[in-house]
Amino acid sequence: MQREEKQLELSLEALISQVADLKNSLVSFIYKLENEYDRLTWPSVLDSFALLSGQLNTLNKVLKHEKTPLLRNQVIIPLVLSPDRDEEIMRQTEGRVPVFSHEVVPDHLRTKPDPEVEEQEKQLSTDAARIGADVAQKQIQNLNKMCLNLLEKISKEERESESGGLRQNKQTYNSADTNALVAAVAFGKGLSNRRPPGGTGPVQSSQPGANTIITGTSAMQQVQMPGAPNQAQPMLGGVQMTQTGQPGKMPSSIKTNIKSASMHPYQR
Repeated sequence: MQREEKQLELSLEALISQVADLKNSLVSFIYKLENEYDRLTWPSVLDSFALLSGQLNTLNKVLKHEKTPLLRNQVIIPLVLSPDRDEEIMRQTEGRVPVFSHEVVPDHLRTKPDPEVEEQEKQLSTDAARIGADVAQKQIQNLNKMCLNLLEKISKEERESESGGLRQNKQTYNSADTNALVAAVAFGKGLSNRRPPGGTGPVQSSQPGANTIITGTSAMQQVQMPGAPNQAQPMLGGVQMTQTGQPGKMPSSIKTNIKSASMHPYQR
């Protein structure tokens, strides 16, 4: 008898420990549902359910262990019933049961569900037994089909939302090209000062305050001299020098050809 009592005591301590862990998990989960419902995520809910399921499985293993005595063979009989407040019961029940009277004993020492719950359970069992195997298989197939359709719709909505987010976040311009274009337009960065092919006009310096006209190689024009068909007279500084054919003499006339400095450097 002493051995059985010791074994029963150890089993009850293990059960009390497992039930306390399960109670703490339930309290934490209920607190989340009541106070953190606005930021509660589905993975967090699944984690809480997984924790509760694991603790229930552990509790069942303790109950089914070979060293655990059959608790159904143990009978609990209340020895004292009092309508007065009991501090010890208050401490053990964490303030939920202030008194241990004839009103609370049937509820706390009950070994079966409520009569209404028991009646509903019997009704469900009867309805389940009445359904044939073929009908049950058809209902299972219909339920699986509905679940698959629902999963497809959820997956489609997730893909559409992800593609929509990618379209919104996709960049439609190149920052480097934009900065290079702005620098070229505003400051002339990266632009070349070479004259395009075919241009014969003067190029004005880009430096501020510079009025010097840079003449290209085409400023030297060949002019036929009378009496000397194979000789050319150059234009020097926009002034065409004419000679009379006698060497060593000053020219009798000077023909000036002054080009306007305001001419656009790139002639079209």
